[in-house]
Amino acid sequence: MNPRVINVKPEQNFKLLITFNNGEKKSFDVKPYLGIGIFKELEDISLFNSVKPFLGSIQWANGVDLCPDTLYLEGETC
Repeated sequence: MNPRVINVKPEQNFKLLITFNNGEKKSFDVKPYLGIGIFKELEDISLFNSVKPFLGSIQWANGVDLCPDTLYLEGETC
């Protein structure tokens, strides 16, 4: 099992700065997901900025979430 999210901060250009429970910080680019299904709603910057840690992963105010393993494995180390 990969580390889990303990903090997330929305940044410019649809990126997230994510802190994991092992102390690592990674930048995750959400742009590739924005054209896919419900993720399209995240193009609204106020909704995008609503992201919060949720049960070891992240979740936006509209209920959209991403797998914590995806965030960890595809995120770029800061």
